[in-house]
Amino acid sequence: MGLADAGAVSAASPAAVGPDAIVVPPMALNVDLVRRPRVLIIVENLPVPFDRRVWSEATTLVNAGYDVSVICPKGKDATASFEIIDGVHIFRHPLPLEARGGIGYLLEYGSALFWEFLLSLKVLYRRGFDVIHACNPPDLIFIIGAFYKFLFRKRFVFDHHDINPELYEAKFGKRDFLWRMMLRLERWSFSLADISIATNESYRSIALERGRMPADRVFVVRSGPNLARVRSLPSDASWKNGRQFLVAYVGVIGKQEGVDLLLESARHIRTLLGRNDVQFVIVGGGPEQEAVKALAKEMGLDDIVTFAGRVDDATLFSVLSTADVCVNPDRPNVMNDKSTMNKIMEYMALGKPIVQFDLTEGRFSAQGASLYARNTDTADFGDKIIELLGNPELRASMGEFGKKRVEDDLAWRHEEPKLLAAYSCLLKSSQAADHSPSVVRSAPGE
Repeated sequence: MGLADAGAVSAASPAAVGPDAIVVPPMALNVDLVRRPRVLIIVENLPVPFDRRVWSEATTLVNAGYDVSVICPKGKDATASFEIIDGVHIFRHPLPLEARGGIGYLLEYGSALFWEFLLSLKVLYRRGFDVIHACNPPDLIFIIGAFYKFLFRKRFVFDHHDINPELYEAKFGKRDFLWRMMLRLERWSFSLADISIATNESYRSIALERGRMPADRVFVVRSGPNLARVRSLPSDASWKNGRQFLVAYVGVIGKQEGVDLLLESARHIRTLLGRNDVQFVIVGGGPEQEAVKALAKEMGLDDIVTFAGRVDDATLFSVLSTADVCVNPDRPNVMNDKSTMNKIMEYMALGKPIVQFDLTEGRFSAQGASLYARNTDTADFGDKIIELLGNPELRASMGEFGKKRVEDDLAWRHEEPKLLAAYSCLLKSSQAADHSPSVVRSAPGE
């Protein structure tokens, strides 16, 4: 999942929250004189609590006095249809397939939308809600939002995690009818939204330009790591498989994540540079996982590449704590250039030096914590890994820089006031809106 600023710190934006800003507690907003405001978050991308951004948002709202329900898919280690974790009421639905190809995505998203609507009726009956907080992808949740906005006068928040037209183009390499439909769905999502939340300044620009959102209704809330969750563990030599060094990747295994490019770099390191002292661990799953595993075997790399799959936090932080270098091989394209990647911040939070391709948002996030390979040059990517492995002093200084940057600027605690300010704006404006007909802005070109 995508999420980085294009040069300007988000606090500089009109929608950002400075140190003197006032965040209005929800109980002071008089949304209802006898109860707390209630939020229904809908996310299809990952199960909660494993979608870290959504989980941080949900728990922040709970801690600020909101009642929060979440609808999400089931997944590994998240199979219960209903449970309560840290005050968040989680309703999960089955997801019969993980999409591959255009028809696969239609089936997956259609199934998800059916279950999300069904569960939203259950939440409405059991707990009620005042706000629907829609986390894309896909840009279809506005359909549910429109149902409740027009019939029940609920507020709608569009939390813009991925730029789906660019994501579609990155996956399928074309701008066809479905690409144009992605643009239209995105426009409709913005048009329905009372406020939108952008993960960085690049996404904020899209909300203002493509989405025609008013500037005072777009809030930048970055996806920073929760430092209460991230923890360093003792190094576990078993991950190195008897080798001297460990290179780690954490994230989704899809086409746009470029794990195949990482394998090309690993082959360069082993074959052309003659290094057999470097082990790679790939943590995560996704639609290309089996294909990438087969590619590693075909390349003769299966002994130096460990596929750990999706893992719990203890295993994740064991791998990262053991790693000498962490990597982000995201394939250079418009989607990845504009998106902030959570894995970069987690690497930095643990003080790990990074190698990645030179993308705008990746460079903004990591700055001096990373070396930047020439885009799609897998040999240069491998050379940068070896450069770091051969220079422990450089690794240490880059790791320290990244850790301090997260603690001082990028951690989730710096984003919490911005999320609460967005909700303060939403709920204050809802009192006036509740006494007038609902108005939805026209989408550009409609």
